[in-house]
Amino acid sequence: MIKAKTVYICSECTSQTHKWQGKCPHCNAWNTLSKSMAKIETERRYQALSKSASVCKLSEIDAKDLPRFSSGMDEFDRVLGGGLVAGAVVLIGGDPGIGKSTLLLQSLTYISRERHALYVSGEESGAQIALRAQRLGLRDSVLEVNAGNINLLSEIQLEKILSVIESEKPEVVVVDSIQTVYSGELTSSPGSVGQVRECTAQLTRYAKENGVTVILVGHVTKEGSLAGPRVLEHIVDTVLYFEGDTHSSYRLVRAFKNRFGAVNELGVFAMTEKGLRGVANPSALFLSQHEQTVPGACVLVTQEGTRPLLVEIQALVDKTQAQNPRRLAVGLEQNRLSMLLAVMHRHAGIACFDQDVFLNAVGGVKITEPAADLAVLLAIYSSIRNKPLPDGIVSFGEVGLSGEIRPSPRGQDRLKEAAKLGFSVAVIPKSNAPRQAIDGLAVHAISRLEHAISVVAKI
Repeated sequence: MIKAKTVYICSECTSQTHKWQGKCPHCNAWNTLSKSMAKIETERRYQALSKSASVCKLSEIDAKDLPRFSSGMDEFDRVLGGGLVAGAVVLIGGDPGIGKSTLLLQSLTYISRERHALYVSGEESGAQIALRAQRLGLRDSVLEVNAGNINLLSEIQLEKILSVIESEKPEVVVVDSIQTVYSGELTSSPGSVGQVRECTAQLTRYAKENGVTVILVGHVTKEGSLAGPRVLEHIVDTVLYFEGDTHSSYRLVRAFKNRFGAVNELGVFAMTEKGLRGVANPSALFLSQHEQTVPGACVLVTQEGTRPLLVEIQALVDKTQAQNPRRLAVGLEQNRLSMLLAVMHRHAGIACFDQDVFLNAVGGVKITEPAADLAVLLAIYSSIRNKPLPDGIVSFGEVGLSGEIRPSPRGQDRLKEAAKLGFSVAVIPKSNAPRQAIDGLAVHAISRLEHAISVVAKI
């Protein structure tokens, strides 16, 4: 039995109401209710996203690692957790022009050599995709007999897309983008909350039932989050974000959710005339090349997933010309900067209440882990004293409100990465002190902030 009715759907929490209101009654968000004409079969609406199975005990299930296959790009495989998995649904989002379509076209070129691949485009025609492949130098390799074929489909209706997938039987499907796809069972326009949710659910259901790997491209909002309801991130298996400045030649792919691997992995790419290329040594991108040591700079050893990265933290402290001093952080959390300045004043006796403080992470990388606290304070201390830190120094560690230096996870890997890149001095938490000496690296293990500043002053 088919039912047709008018509903109002919230773009934030995806809840439904029968009348319009200025504020969503469920999440209390203002001006988020949009009108939608629903026409869905009741039985299909509540259909599961995967095949039903009989009840069994957890101990009786034979747990095996799912086989993976490479995407053709090492950095992309790293973010995915080692490669693509049959039946997985991957959602990748990013700003327009950041390189999402380029990355997937390059990856499908490699995958199509051994597997049947289908590229569904709702934004570009086949001729436009062929021109991009030719510009990237992929068209000749695609036309080779031993390279296989990438089948192209320019369509936005979900039912036609599923029909083609059913007839072609591809192993990998790319949908670019999910906001352009619509289902004929809904009367709302493409990109609305109901359309995006229904189309994603149908594609996910088909992927799980037939073991097809589906990669969805999603638009992002002005704030940088994935457009549409957050239900998309709950439905899919993996959520990737494409980051980077369009004016820079470097791109970062970060995993925020991965049911088949570790989260917070980071892949680094360089945008060239021939497309995206993986960067073998990403730490070199986030370190400034100074002819001599300068005040206000400290190298942080941060951890992105399983990969340690060296990022230079730059600080500039200057006497304020306004009534209220400014606190500006680029690439780091601004509220945490204010907290760290208070801790440094209370426990180290260094005040910045009449100083403007500017903080920057070199290379445009965003650092969210608290292990950056100690490096931030050392850079600020260096800028206040107008005295460079010792050459070849690195640091990491979380600073507590009482001035203690807390340990950071995977401290040994951080120190080994710093020693491999030629750094000679490390100021780290006492709990992260290595049991065995690391060749070429002098380690200073400290437990208090005031101790760290005194150690740096004496080196």
